[in-house]
Amino acid sequence: MSHSQKAAEFVQNEAKTNWHNETLWWVRNKRDISTQKIPEWEELRSLGSAVKENVMTNLADYLEEFEKNATANGIHVHWAADGQEHNRIVQSILEQHNAKKVVKSKSILTEECGLNHHLEDIGIEVVDTDLGERIVQFAKQPPSHIVLPAIHMKKEEISELFHKHLQTEEGNNDPQYLTEAARQHLREKFLNADVAITGVNFGIAETGGFVVCTNEGNADMGVHLAPVHIASMGIEKLIPRFEDLGIFTRLLARSATGQPITNYTSHFHRPESGKEIHVVLVDNGRTAQLGREKFRNSLKCIRCGACMNTCPIYRRSGGYSYNSTVPGPIGSILSPGFDLKKNKSLPFASTLCGSCSDVCPVKINIHEQLYEWRQVIVSEGLDASPKKFAMKVASKVLGSSKLYFSLGKMARKSLSTLPNKMIYNNLNAWGKQRDLPKPPKESFKEWYKKNRS
Repeated sequence: MSHSQKAAEFVQNEAKTNWHNETLWWVRNKRDISTQKIPEWEELRSLGSAVKENVMTNLADYLEEFEKNATANGIHVHWAADGQEHNRIVQSILEQHNAKKVVKSKSILTEECGLNHHLEDIGIEVVDTDLGERIVQFAKQPPSHIVLPAIHMKKEEISELFHKHLQTEEGNNDPQYLTEAARQHLREKFLNADVAITGVNFGIAETGGFVVCTNEGNADMGVHLAPVHIASMGIEKLIPRFEDLGIFTRLLARSATGQPITNYTSHFHRPESGKEIHVVLVDNGRTAQLGREKFRNSLKCIRCGACMNTCPIYRRSGGYSYNSTVPGPIGSILSPGFDLKKNKSLPFASTLCGSCSDVCPVKINIHEQLYEWRQVIVSEGLDASPKKFAMKVASKVLGSSKLYFSLGKMARKSLSTLPNKMIYNNLNAWGKQRDLPKPPKESFKEWYKKNRS
């Protein structure tokens, strides 16, 4: 099902669509207020982009440096070519420790790899400990946003889920009450976990350490209590030096939620005595994207979600309309690289207004890359048949001035006289949610001849 078809389902609930749109714009506005307090904000963006450009250019060297330093620190480093290999590696570590219970903090990469389903299929309990992630896990849904995973759900829906799964009071929608119920539930899971799994926000080649940023402290709770910590890390998450980290911690939280910094910025360099840390470095299509000159900039992404919060299409169509792990504008660049045929509609889910590029903390030219993917899709012959036909007709009409003016005259007359049911039908997708403008009585050329000749 294409993005437009899924979006049509989302907008059927007009009140929820409006609420979703307004909530995300409120987050975008918080971002603007926060960044305006930093006089050097644009310089920070340029620095972040330059550091990431350096990483992309020297990725192999930095990966080897990271592995060398991490190993010297006592961290076990694993390499995974794709999601399946990542899941097998994680499974093998769990089997070595006879682990049956896992607590996991928010990790877009493990969602990308389908880790939860893989582990559940072999009888391992996986509990997402981020509040939003736990909510969508109860609902048997994937996250709809990479930073705000349950942003599509209202407190009434969450109350129903908690009543079903946590036996909270039916109909009690108080956020503090629901949060406390989740806290008590998750404490038990933390105390009984055999292994903790986290994502990685930044890996530091110079030190072999890595950083995990959260607002709830759930990653820290998991890894400090469990004897084994597995960190899943996309190979693009590297930065060269420890001193570069300050650039990105200043960019990340402000872009994501308008905060000066995340509540918890946790550094991991070596395991505690008697414990283990494993880092799984995952490619899963990243080197292929690196080899696409026009799209390699997308690998600079630090997963802040700012492009989603500002995008007029995402805000009004919801994350599930993209049918991909990373939705929104950045996901519409990344997903075609995984499967162009499946995701061919996503680059067209954009007005190309450029707002996504304007807010990107590392200056990814998102709207330009969306346009480039459209060219690829058309050149590969993957655009929809009705669109092909429409473009052929438009080519002929626009290629002949006589035909253009004749059809224009016919259209003006028809739109003025035809009944609405003949104008607004299944062939007029544009008119599903809009009224066509009232046609003028004459064209500009006709007016000019009459008044200026």
